[in-house]
Amino acid sequence: MRVAGFTEHGGPEVLRLLELPDPEPGSGEIRVRVRAAGVQPYDAAIRAGWLPPGLSPALPTVPGNEFAGVVDKLGPDVTDLVVGAEVLGFGRLGAYAEYLVIPATQVTAKPPAMPWEVAGGFSAGAQTAHIALDELGVGAGDTLLVHAAAGGVGTVAVQLAVAAGATVLGTGRPENHDYLRALGATPVAYGPGLVDRVRQLAPHGVDAALDGAGGDALRASLELVADRKRILTLTEHARAEELGIRVTRDLRSAQRLAELVALHDQGRLRIHVRRTLPLDRAAEAHRELETRHGRGKLVLTID
Repeated sequence: MRVAGFTEHGGPEVLRLLELPDPEPGSGEIRVRVRAAGVQPYDAAIRAGWLPPGLSPALPTVPGNEFAGVVDKLGPDVTDLVVGAEVLGFGRLGAYAEYLVIPATQVTAKPPAMPWEVAGGFSAGAQTAHIALDELGVGAGDTLLVHAAAGGVGTVAVQLAVAAGATVLGTGRPENHDYLRALGATPVAYGPGLVDRVRQLAPHGVDAALDGAGGDALRASLELVADRKRILTLTEHARAEELGIRVTRDLRSAQRLAELVALHDQGRLRIHVRRTLPLDRAAEAHRELETRHGRGKLVLTID
């Protein structure tokens, strides 16, 4: 099978098209013919040499932790899926490939109306946002500050928080402000004076913050939110314990994913795919991802 992978850690240029043996599903697993795979900061961090807890992948390594495709083979003991089923799901590695073997418990059905590129880039951002808001306890009456609000996680977090009755302030570049308003957030410009601008918009204070940018954004959150347990960072994991703030725990599940997919199918959750690229342009996708200024999702498509 064709994959986009790397044989050494480094910049986006180490990603290239490789050929690896087709994987075979074991007990409780399925094989998916991948149609689309989302591109995540997590993938870029692994490519650069970061090792998540409990993961020591061998080289060559194939990134990709969210995907959509068609079930093409069942392992022993899989009884609740059939060959030909259209699914989307989540893992930790391996989705930048023509075929992916994954536990059957890590997929849910793709609605017929959901485009492949949306399905392929859905799971990570949607589940991360949902978990983060649960961890922060965001609900009716809260004022939530979302940094990098136009990104993949931010887009979902804004919509879920607004639906829960929160007032949302979203930081973003000026060209993304109309987009943030359309999602239900009040946009705030990055840069010097951010804390003062937020205080003007939220004179009664900010109850919680979701940091998808790090650096100055995290510093602003620490200044604006009194209870540090109501600050969660998606980027500065190494500093979280020292600062007394939260990170997302791995609480992903097929049930959580199915609930979020249902919201999308009902028209209550919007996903923006800003660009799709073929598998052999994975390096280009990573370069664009690492500018950290894009709106919505980057997705690889696999013919």
